[in-house]
Amino acid sequence: MKITTEYIKLDSFLKAVNEAASGGEAKIMVAEGGVAVNGSIELRRGRKLRPGDTVTINGSSYLIEGDDTDGGG
Repeated sequence: MKITTEYIKLDSFLKAVNEAASGGEAKIMVAEGGVAVNGSIELRRGRKLRPGDTVTINGSSYLIEGDDTDGGG
């Protein structure tokens, strides 16, 4: 998933990739240990995800990518 900001919070990310239908559902997924960030179970729903981070949910992995349009030139 590409982000155009410095970071995205884990709960917002889960909603953005349609792994959670609501913030409440995202909170439960994280609290139950169903989400890993960079290979480690993450229990903080407010965890800041930055480009290069990998999120794994239910066997699916997502790479956080940054916006390359602001550099070089």
